[in-house]
Amino acid sequence: MADKKRLFLLDAYALIFRGYYAFIKNPRINSKGFNTSAIMGFTNSLFDVIRREKPDHLAVCFDKDGSEARTEMFSDYKANRDETPEPIQLSIPIIQDILRAMHIPVIECAGMEADDIIGTLAKQAEKQNYQVFMVTPDKDFAQLVSENIFMYRPARMGNGIEIWGIPEVQKKFEVERPEQVIDFLGMMGDSVDNIPGLPGVGEKTAKKFLKQFGSMEGLLENTDQLKGKMKEKVIENAELGRLSKKLARIFTDCDVQFHEEDFELSMPDGQKVQEIFDELEFRRLKDQFIKLFSGEDDQPQTQVTNSPSAKKAAATVAGAGQFSLFDSDGGQIERTDSRKSLADTPHVYQSIETGLAKKLFLEKLMLQESVCFDTETTSINPLEAELVGIAFSWDSGKGFYLPFPEDQKEAQKLIEELRPFFENKTIEKIGQNLKYDIKVLDKYKVKLKGPLFDTMIAHYLINPDMRHNMDVLAETYLNYSPQPITELIGKKGKNQGTMRDVELSKQTEYAVEDADITFQLKNFFGKELEEAETKSLFEDIEIPLVRVLADMELEGIKLDEVYLKSLSEALSSDIQQLEKNIYQHAGEEFLISSPKQLGIILFEKMALVNKPKKTKT
Repeated sequence: MADKKRLFLLDAYALIFRGYYAFIKNPRINSKGFNTSAIMGFTNSLFDVIRREKPDHLAVCFDKDGSEARTEMFSDYKANRDETPEPIQLSIPIIQDILRAMHIPVIECAGMEADDIIGTLAKQAEKQNYQVFMVTPDKDFAQLVSENIFMYRPARMGNGIEIWGIPEVQKKFEVERPEQVIDFLGMMGDSVDNIPGLPGVGEKTAKKFLKQFGSMEGLLENTDQLKGKMKEKVIENAELGRLSKKLARIFTDCDVQFHEEDFELSMPDGQKVQEIFDELEFRRLKDQFIKLFSGEDDQPQTQVTNSPSAKKAAATVAGAGQFSLFDSDGGQIERTDSRKSLADTPHVYQSIETGLAKKLFLEKLMLQESVCFDTETTSINPLEAELVGIAFSWDSGKGFYLPFPEDQKEAQKLIEELRPFFENKTIEKIGQNLKYDIKVLDKYKVKLKGPLFDTMIAHYLINPDMRHNMDVLAETYLNYSPQPITELIGKKGKNQGTMRDVELSKQTEYAVEDADITFQLKNFFGKELEEAETKSLFEDIEIPLVRVLADMELEGIKLDEVYLKSLSEALSSDIQQLEKNIYQHAGEEFLISSPKQLGIILFEKMALVNKPKKTKT
């Protein structure tokens, strides 16, 4: 098995629809109002296959104009389907652009479905000693499974990837041969594709007929062995059954050819892919793409369910072809970024020293009408955080940073000098997530008064479906990439430092950049709120609510610990008594929280139901 090359054929529309509906409750809408759910979902599936399998050869197959042959046979074929959602229609050309930029073949054939293209290519590749994986959740593909052709069902809803070979198809459909899946689908029909099937024949009856007669033809030739209404229905609808089998069969003779050199996975056009991802605002996918094709990918791999075919597939050497994503000579994807940053943007960020400089700064601060400020602290928990410094900005590209001493008495003296600003009722204070800053300042007995503008809240009203953190907002609206905090204090974990560990010059650049960006975002979002007619909602409800929520979180909730402890003891006593009663009725002790053990007690020992319906769990 180890000498076989591997071909992965992706069922485009099945994965696109799946990706789109995976985000249906929380659609991925970018700043332009474009729904990117289908593109994101499909690309995630594609990257997962490449990351896990490192395939030698890969292609993506699309439907084009439906199935002419099946429609000619049955005019109502797939006639029950709703029109493809507009976001998916608009996403298809973009997905194809991504694939072409990645040098992945886009295979489509007029009048043919992707099922038929995949079936044709799979059979051709098998003859050329390939192991083929059909990447699709569609059960219809089970009919194509053979010794070297597998279904590769992507992970979903916490379940791992499923690889179906002959044993899995035999078990799933209770057939002897995968080809009998065609008969199975023909007998029971398919509501998704509007294949009628035999009236009155469902999944259980179809499996029963296949065990007894072996095929649709075998059933129709032996109707004398049937009884009652079922006999009448099968005889009356024999032609419908034959037609349904024809509709369910996947064609393997499409006008496509498998030339292995055209399907080799090769190094993509990194610049073009990144340009598309930038346009779509796919920051994480862009990072994944660069790491994936540079051999630096650290994403956790999706689990594969343990099955005979999964073990067989794992025995094949991944990336055994001419190209491997991780060959040292395979080249690397270089990051291309049109966004500006600290390094190439003119700016004047100053740290304020004690004495005359601080005196002049405070005087100038009090003359402003609108100021953005950003607190730098020792913790993301405002109730534990200590001030390390505060940045201020009231002009784009400019700002000031006032460092705070570690000694809390000295820090309190410094904040007292800023109290007139924070408690001024006419100067507008701008911030990103001001609720955090309000709670931090409260530790120093300072109240934030006057008009407030929170860019995070404003953006939520402008585009609620997007993420609202400052990095995303800066990249999206200002075409600017802020300095990551990890460059200063390291990644999250026990070894991560705090801003106190960072030298003053770096603190200044980082902190004032945040204040400067937030000030610029405010100018942008202010106009957006007016255009969206949500300014009054923002000023009259959302901003006052920020203060209320901050006060509530600072005040906390008083708990009656004595009562809660007595309630806990009473509930524990009740639970113990219930457990004793359960064991008494069951006649033995068992793990009540185990569905498997509970099922044995209820349905096997106590026989509460004669024929319980079993599920996977």
